[in-house]
Amino acid sequence: MKLLYFSLLRDQIGVSEENLQPPKDVATVGQLVAWLVQRSSGHAAAFADQAIVSCAVNQEYAKLDVAVGADDEVAFFPPVTGG
Repeated sequence: MKLLYFSLLRDQIGVSEENLQPPKDVATVGQLVAWLVQRSSGHAAAFADQAIVSCAVNQEYAKLDVAVGADDEVAFFPPVTGG
């Protein structure tokens, strides 16, 4: 699974992307986030306030209950504003 981190999340985690294989019981975005939080203090800090973290699975906005799989690209980013 390819994970992408943008802006503040990238800064807190320390990398812009990772290729990881979560355990087989990680089947949704929410479960993925819960697993990532346990990986490092940077991940824990990045996902501490999930209300400000948006997600896209394969370039489509996704909520915590959206399914994820080994071949997916999952991107995490702070809220996007326009102007």
